[in-house]
Amino acid sequence: MLSPASAATVRATLPAVGAAIGDITPLFYDKMFAAHPELLRDLFNRGNQANGSQRQALAGSIAAFAGALLEHPDTRPDAMLARIAHKHASVGIRADQYPIVHRHLFAAIAEVLGDAVTPEVAAAWDEVYWLMANALIELERGLYERAGTPEGEVWREYRLVARLQETADVVTFLVAPVDGRPVPASKPGQYVSVRAELPDGARQIRQYSLSGHPDGALQFSVKRVTGEVGGDAVTGDMPHLTGDDMTGDMAHPTGHRAPTTPDGEVSNHLHDHLSPGDHLQVSAPFGDVALAEGDGPVLLASAGIGCTPVISMLAHLAATGSARRVVSVHGDRDQASHAFRADLKQLTTKLPQATAHVFYERPLGDWPAERTGLVDLADVEVPAGTTAYLCGPLPFLRSVRAQLIEAGVRPADIHYEVFGPDLWLGA
Repeated sequence: MLSPASAATVRATLPAVGAAIGDITPLFYDKMFAAHPELLRDLFNRGNQANGSQRQALAGSIAAFAGALLEHPDTRPDAMLARIAHKHASVGIRADQYPIVHRHLFAAIAEVLGDAVTPEVAAAWDEVYWLMANALIELERGLYERAGTPEGEVWREYRLVARLQETADVVTFLVAPVDGRPVPASKPGQYVSVRAELPDGARQIRQYSLSGHPDGALQFSVKRVTGEVGGDAVTGDMPHLTGDDMTGDMAHPTGHRAPTTPDGEVSNHLHDHLSPGDHLQVSAPFGDVALAEGDGPVLLASAGIGCTPVISMLAHLAATGSARRVVSVHGDRDQASHAFRADLKQLTTKLPQATAHVFYERPLGDWPAERTGLVDLADVEVPAGTTAYLCGPLPFLRSVRAQLIEAGVRPADIHYEVFGPDLWLGA
């Protein structure tokens, strides 16, 4: 891993770099987009650039990786790297793009830190970057091989065969390959990237969890985003793409202003303009948070549109006649906003050892008082040896994870997907 000399330098400079990273990352993106405007137009999520969240994710991932190298010098942080690699593969990141990031990132570091970036400091952080980059390149190469596609060529033309209105703001899209070849294999809990051509010519990419596995088609569900976190999205953690269709127009805390972009530009485009017969580009399925096979108990916890990967997992368990103990927990605003509400009930009845616990913040009509409000696991039996899968907004994940640990679930057995860029980094 890190050479002894570089490790000492990184340890000594990590506080200073960490304190300045909020200035470094917006400058890095400004420099890179000035040199490569096509990256902002066709690869990066313009919404997450506008609200600054992707910049925070970049800062957090670099600091987390450097810290992991120092704390565990003989162990590569594969859990964090695998998550990033899946996100990169889902949008077709190539090895030859890493030098672009390196060039502009280190130019920003030098400009912000000035004389503090001695040749020794530059060499040490260069080593950190390429340790991380080369590990990701290796992992992404393996993902492309398993997907049966050349590096970066993950896109395939699909035709919309049906759209189903789940709730007032959630639509499920069923798409079939135009070339007639079989749909790619996927695991319950994985996602696809969707590339939409917008009116200004940009080809923006968002990621959506697969919400079912129909024969001969892919199925994903999209929540219309109107200025708040949503759009069943999973995210990236590095200087590349994120998946959430979360947007906004705000100044970065450092004073750098990100480009303005409309709220939910991709989710609204899909809702308003995608009709049966239309074509769109969809990636192969990826995602490191997938239901593992086995016979141990599982707990599936979701909030809002985070129910989509959970429904996919439940459908798989029911289709395979699983006898596992399954506990489903879901939180939503009310019954009308709860997508796949009927599916949750139906799939739970098909599983011999399954229970479902639903919480509504503002329920419509009669609803049990103990299931009103935010998700509370106090009265939910969590079996010993449970493996948990969580999907939803960050506050929900933090709360449920803490409750599960208190109930005796090992942190290593709690897996999660978060809306928006991953600012959590497994904390």
